[in-house]
Amino acid sequence: MEEAPPPSGAQCEIGHGNQRAVIVEVGGGLRSYQVGGFDVLDGYRVDQMCTGGRGAPLIPWPNRLRDGRYDFAGQSHQLALTEPSKRNAIHGLLRWQRWSFTDHGADRVTVEAVLHPQPGYPFTLAASIEYALTAGGLRVAITGRNLGSEPLPFGAGQHPYIRVDDGGIDSARVESPARTRLLVDRRQVPTGERAPVAGKHDLRRPRRIGRRMLDAPYTDLERDADGLARVVMSGRRRRVTVWMDAGFPHLMLFTGDTLAPDQRRRGLAVEPMTCPPNAFQTGEDVKPLGPGEAFTATWGITVEAIQPSE
Repeated sequence: MEEAPPPSGAQCEIGHGNQRAVIVEVGGGLRSYQVGGFDVLDGYRVDQMCTGGRGAPLIPWPNRLRDGRYDFAGQSHQLALTEPSKRNAIHGLLRWQRWSFTDHGADRVTVEAVLHPQPGYPFTLAASIEYALTAGGLRVAITGRNLGSEPLPFGAGQHPYIRVDDGGIDSARVESPARTRLLVDRRQVPTGERAPVAGKHDLRRPRRIGRRMLDAPYTDLERDADGLARVVMSGRRRRVTVWMDAGFPHLMLFTGDTLAPDQRRRGLAVEPMTCPPNAFQTGEDVKPLGPGEAFTATWGITVEAIQPSE
């Protein structure tokens, strides 16, 4: 009898120096990223199905859409409620679709998928993601292109869980560039109100995660001279930085407290987003792509060893 394929489909490994990454066919996601044999991501085994959105691209919208409803170009649309407990549509439409590997080299690969018209999203979108390992770390470029004859709404994000040590995230320190928090309701949907970061949400200087519980969207990201915003997470031996270019003006931080008991607080989800939650309803930072038009946003991860004197 023919052996069953892994739950996440075909596996594509790339490498550069002491770095290794595995990209999967189902969802086009990042299953693992290792540096020097250490799992920088809290991913999942080859014999497991992806849970908690681990490493998944979030296309054509990130995070939640209240009631799965939105209007675009004068038309109303209703999506399936993929988070039924909160009556939301969540994390787009490509997490479980089969992607194709193209341009596979030793240190890079591109995955591609076409999202064909369907109820709630009657548009034709080509999505591609280039994963590349360089001397500077991992680089991920997400592109959406309109293949149809009418404009379409587009947003994107990705959902990696970051680790710096064995044994969970409580002892790690994290620094975030976000100056503003979006307030959310019980369904984790923004209310329309914003507030300067304060209390447990003020991570503009390195703070120990401890027992703080985070599941919040942020914006107003402070950027360095190179135009990149950076979330920096430090442990005993290493410092991991998640950077995002100007295509990602929004950020989600999630400590994983609502995951299955054996998966909670193992990694910090640092989610770059091109638009905030519920953007298809509010229109905020949604990219209306005309026929043939494309949009690309890029993020990545760097890993540094921490010297004992630090």
